Amino acid sequence: MTASHKLSPPERLRRLHDLLEEAYGPQHWWPAETPFEVIVGAYLTQNTSWIAAARSIANLRAADALTAQAIHELPIEQLKALIRPSGFATRKAPALKAFVAMLDSEYGGSLDALAATPTASLRIRLLALPGVGSETADAILLYALAHPVPVVDEYLRRIAVRHGLATPAAGHKGYKQLADLVRAAFAADPGAAQVSLLNQQHALVVAAGKAHCRRFPECKGCPLHSDLPFGIPASQDIPNLFSKPGVRFRR
Repeated sequence: MTASHKLSPPERLRRLHDLLEEAYGPQHWWPAETPFEVIVGAYLTQNTSWIAAARSIANLRAADALTAQAIHELPIEQLKALIRPSGFATRKAPALKAFVAMLDSEYGGSLDALAATPTASLRIRLLALPGVGSETADAILLYALAHPVPVVDEYLRRIAVRHGLATPAAGHKGYKQLADLVRAAFAADPGAAQVSLLNQQHALVVAAGKAHCRRFPECKGCPLHSDLPFGIPASQDIPNLFSKPGVRFRR
């Protein structure tokens, strides 16, 4: 057992964050020009790569359709065609339409008014929309609306389970377990810094996940390798226990 394993799981996760930050530096997430573009990206990147989602966003930008009003006015078939590179267009196009309809009817079309809603009630409202699961809702809250909420994804789950910080759990229970772990890891940090810390935390986890904590881990050279409580064979896979439409990002 290393010295880090004498720490609690939240303390260890905070330490892992520091190791990743030292290795990778600031990530400057989310890659978007406006908060609304972040929201569109959160929908489009579901169950696909960021590269594919970026193609759809480029199509929308070229069509001058990266505003709530533009998507509201765009015929559904045209919207499907523009976002087709990201896949699942028949589901994602109506979901985007539903979001802008909600924004218009309940918040006067204002993202500022949406962002001013208390986090708990706003999260419930987002989750009630079609095509929005926990990860999408939390990504919108954090990256588009600046609410201090953790974003849990498959990379975080792999890191937490492989490093012995959490046990595999399915569905909402598994998502909540990891979100609570992240909250506890940053609980001692100043409240004013929570949004930027959680932004950076998720981005760093994605960076480590893409480089090392894949479906089959590539631990050699990983900044977190020294924290592993035991050796993990390179062939070991951890099945995805909480992936479903509207929940999981792949980057």
